[in-house]
Amino acid sequence: MADFYDVLGVPRDASDDDIKKAYRKLAMQYHPDRNGGSKEAEERFKGITEAYDVLRDSGKRAAYDRYGEAGLRGAASGGFHHVDLAEALGIFMRDFGGFGGLEDMFGGRQRGGPRAGADIKVTVPLTLPEVASGVDKQLTLQLLDPCERCEGTGSEPGTKPKRCPTCSGSGEVRRAQRSFFGQFVSVAPCPTCAGQGTIIDTPCKRCKGEGRARAERTFSVSIPAGVATGQYMSLREQGSVGPQGGPRGDVLVVFEVEDDARFERDGADLYTEVLVTYAQLVLGADVDVPNVTGAISLRVPPGTQSGQVFQLRGRGLPRVNASGVGDLHVRVQLWTPQTVSPEHKTLLQELQKLEGDMPAGNARSKGLWSKMKEALGA
Repeated sequence: MADFYDVLGVPRDASDDDIKKAYRKLAMQYHPDRNGGSKEAEERFKGITEAYDVLRDSGKRAAYDRYGEAGLRGAASGGFHHVDLAEALGIFMRDFGGFGGLEDMFGGRQRGGPRAGADIKVTVPLTLPEVASGVDKQLTLQLLDPCERCEGTGSEPGTKPKRCPTCSGSGEVRRAQRSFFGQFVSVAPCPTCAGQGTIIDTPCKRCKGEGRARAERTFSVSIPAGVATGQYMSLREQGSVGPQGGPRGDVLVVFEVEDDARFERDGADLYTEVLVTYAQLVLGADVDVPNVTGAISLRVPPGTQSGQVFQLRGRGLPRVNASGVGDLHVRVQLWTPQTVSPEHKTLLQELQKLEGDMPAGNARSKGLWSKMKEALGA
């Protein structure tokens, strides 16, 4: 696998700011929205985001510097898995999206003409059962629609905007300068029309020349199964209109998954713990374990040790933008009653006599770390 520092093109002693700048530059180059759905660009985008997500975290970076990718698989570093496209986009948006300057980052808004409306960010809370199945949500947003009085032009009815005489309607002015190295041309928004390309002599009395007014709109959003906190989806050109007839911005739907006390989540995998009695561990039993959509039965074989982890394949969460379902990892833990009845105490004393002393060499350490990592699914 390629070295993460080489992926980002930075030295191993690079500062956090250097790492962030290098990632932003590469992410802008290979972002899917700028490469027409190219699979090659998508894979490169995921790779550089994965490298950035490790090197930006001081704990993960220290483990990676010392042990390589193997050092990221232990519990101490919080675990590691290869990011999918949705996660990569979520990381990019989390650190660089800004939700107000995307037009500058991707060049998605035209120059020399009506400006597009600002993007609107809305956070949608989700429960784990909703994540497991996918869900349709109704969103009601306050945004800007075209003014009904002037039909979005910004001019009082009966009048029209006129072309800006300074920029001849282009919305920008060019200035040529000569220097020792030759002629340079600078382009800037027109100072007369502020880049609109038109001038309004008689502004609309309702919208004061803006061409838009506040309104309430309701959207139906189909959220796919398997999403995670920080991931998002874009509703293209569904946001507020721009001033004086400018195109609509986007609505950015950001997901926030509520914590579920029954589980810990790692991507599509879920981890949970169930308490069992001593008799169930020794004799074996069928025990109920929590699942996102309800309890399922787990067969605990005779002689199971407390702390053993069982992996139930396909019982986790769907993988967003990918096929397959994650796993459910169940740790069985011995339940110890804090108080016992006299009868229970008598039986335990008899059992203690029957068991005798612990077998010799019970304090085993050989291979303990590898077993712990295996139990943790590292």
